[in-house]
Amino acid sequence: MTLTNLAVLVPLLPFLGAVAGLLLGRRAPGFVRPLAVLPTFAAFVLAVLVAARQGTGAPTDAGTRLTPTGSVPIDLALHLDGFAVLIAVLVGLVATCVQLYSTGYLRDDPRYPSYAALVSLFTAAMLLVVYSGDLMVLLVGWEVMGICSYFLVGHYWETPQARSASIKAFLVTKLGDVPFLIGIFALAADAGTFRINGILTAAASGGLHHPTLIALLLLGGVAGKSAQFPLHTWLPDAMAGPTPVSALIHAATMVAAGVYFVARLLPVFALSAAALAVLAVMAAITMIGSALAALAQDDIKRVLAYSTIGQLGYMTGALAVGDRSAAVFHLLSHGAFKALLFLGAGVVIHAAGTNSLAAMSRMGDLRSRVPDAMWTFTIALAALAALPPFSGFFSKESVLRAAEHAAGGHQPHVPTAVGWTVLAAGLLTALLTAAYATRLYLLVFRGSGGQAPEAHRQPVVMNAVLWVLAIPALALGVSAGVLPKWFDGTPLTPTLTTSIVGVGLALVGVAVTSAAWRVTAARRVPLGAVVTDVEAEPGATEAAAIATHEQAYGDIAAAPDPADPGRLLLGPLHRHAAHGFHLDAVYSALFVRPVLAAASLVRFLDREVVETYVQGAGATPRLLGAVVRRVQTGNVQTYLSALLAGAVVLAVLVATGA
Repeated sequence: MTLTNLAVLVPLLPFLGAVAGLLLGRRAPGFVRPLAVLPTFAAFVLAVLVAARQGTGAPTDAGTRLTPTGSVPIDLALHLDGFAVLIAVLVGLVATCVQLYSTGYLRDDPRYPSYAALVSLFTAAMLLVVYSGDLMVLLVGWEVMGICSYFLVGHYWETPQARSASIKAFLVTKLGDVPFLIGIFALAADAGTFRINGILTAAASGGLHHPTLIALLLLGGVAGKSAQFPLHTWLPDAMAGPTPVSALIHAATMVAAGVYFVARLLPVFALSAAALAVLAVMAAITMIGSALAALAQDDIKRVLAYSTIGQLGYMTGALAVGDRSAAVFHLLSHGAFKALLFLGAGVVIHAAGTNSLAAMSRMGDLRSRVPDAMWTFTIALAALAALPPFSGFFSKESVLRAAEHAAGGHQPHVPTAVGWTVLAAGLLTALLTAAYATRLYLLVFRGSGGQAPEAHRQPVVMNAVLWVLAIPALALGVSAGVLPKWFDGTPLTPTLTTSIVGVGLALVGVAVTSAAWRVTAARRVPLGAVVTDVEAEPGATEAAAIATHEQAYGDIAAAPDPADPGRLLLGPLHRHAAHGFHLDAVYSALFVRPVLAAASLVRFLDREVVETYVQGAGATPRLLGAVVRRVQTGNVQTYLSALLAGAVVLAVLVATGA
């Protein structure tokens, strides 16, 4: 079988699995789990084969004319290079782990068949984006992911949080997709083709006449999909969905699509210094703001969500300084350890019966009850904090190296101010990332107090998946010396300066947070014996497990934790950071309230003006008809009397006039 045929099967298999799962979910429930796991696993195996056969050779392109349009043609095209094949392997690995994990995590969920089918469709859409060589075909996968995210985030649609989060995710990402679509059409009009290779050729030969406008329009869609400032607010709220969905969205699909898109079309963005500057500022604000917000969150999944936003900021920062190799390297590394973090968080949530870090910090036995989650979660946090020798250290240092290189004026077409912006923001974020990673570890696994509620033992498959993902989170960094052969040849090994500064700042963040933890430890209020009287149902879903224990925690879990080191570190900034710096409130004032006011005005005009006119227009004929109907009595004497009265009146008028 040829390489292109193998590549076509990679997105096709999970798509067919999704269709079969939707058709057979109710009729043959015994086939649901095999149809969820096996096609995705087969796609992962084929992605590995495609990567092995493609290797470090020249890119492979293949395509066929999909339909004549009369203008710019649309091709069903594949483009395989080192970036595409390695990201496809990551997508296949994470999707397979999520499907396996979900068989245990959602084993008693009545909506599991539709959930599993949507995860498979989500995976197929992302693989289509990765392998596509035509922007219109890429756009199909891009939009299918948006639809799947709407349904998956709203999986627990009984809860108002899930319903509002799914609608918000859909609307915010669609808001970014409007300029994105316009930018694609403008790009194709300039280049004369939707084929990515043709666009890059036009960019290299100066065939693009509006590069700044096109780049800024495309950045709208990238900011929405990859949750970058100012369109990042949907991602923390999307934590209302099942934890495996969060792992899939944050690690390998959806948010990774925007970064990958810019990496593929980086020569187009490099034509505009203004676009690179906007990208750098967007990345800097995203990195620092999300890290501060993560340091103040009480929900374990929202901490990880803001962490994802910040790490995506590192990737867009690398792209802003013109180094897509560093961006994709961090994308691969982040995908491994972020999937591990979310799936580990799912085990912890099941065991604790709550998402609240304030409640977990008052439990003294979580680390002994979920040892697999504790160890793998610790590995992932170390990678997140960029501590050597974990993978996050090497990938984050490659970003800082690229920023340092651009700041020194060694990167053509990249202003030095862009390099300094990304470098300064990246170093400050390294300090903050280590701080909130340490805080998360201490609150979850070093709490003291009563026991957590009794929960059912975690299925073996869930713990096994954690150890599978721990391997790349621990060891992927060693590929820093090999990956340049798969990418552009740009070195990815850390430099001495950025390594010393970056690791030093990370260690400072760890030390300061640990010291704050010790200072505030005496303020901790015990959880109390009340929680030991509640037992979760075996195999309960995430929402059910949390609901089971709400009565046990009561106001204790909801109350601010006086022992939270984040409060001490942030001081008066804590309240604002906990609410995402009130960006949702700003959007509500600027957009939501005016739209609602306009809707109220339209309703008033419709009901009080238009409807009144319509009712009046109908009432007038009715009134005239009623008058005529009263006259038409059918009594001959009445008619004769009326005729006589009329004749008398006419006679009087004639006589008077004479």
